[in-house]
Amino acid sequence: MAKINAKAYEAMDYGMYLISTSADGKRQGCIVTSFAQVTSSRPPRFTVTLNRDHATTEAILASGVFSVTLLGKDCPEEIINTFGYKSGRVGDKFAAFEPKTDESGNPYLTEHMVSRVSCRVVVKLEIGSYVLLVAEAVDAEILAGGEMMTLKEFSNRGKSAPPTATVVREMVGKGF
Repeated sequence: MAKINAKAYEAMDYGMYLISTSADGKRQGCIVTSFAQVTSSRPPRFTVTLNRDHATTEAILASGVFSVTLLGKDCPEEIINTFGYKSGRVGDKFAAFEPKTDESGNPYLTEHMVSRVSCRVVVKLEIGSYVLLVAEAVDAEILAGGEMMTLKEFSNRGKSAPPTATVVREMVGKGF
């Protein structure tokens, strides 16, 4: 069996996104690093991989739609901490913010967000404790514009991804 050296793919960087939806009268959202455009067809198609145990995943599977906003480089820790480290089963993560709602009923934030893409799920693939969704864009807009935050930039703030995230970076070295 071949040895897998994680450093070989840890050199990759990923964007940071807030994925959100609404189902059964509850708003849900979480931070993901696995959103990617996979076709340039019309409408364009995207993939996202989500942890099966997250409340946001359950809500997206129930609603069949979601909104993704690209976090800006200036995104404050309050947003990342709320949507990245807290469970939607405990309370409404959007309550402390002023969300808007897209045409499909998905909540989304505008402040500190580069742009938004709203999607409709067209394919679902189970991958162990994760689910891969293929979705097509139904709406998109520029919000604040600018450059988006990456996982590397977030890690450089001295933060690490939750262990249930699709992509995990462990903080090692002095002080961690």
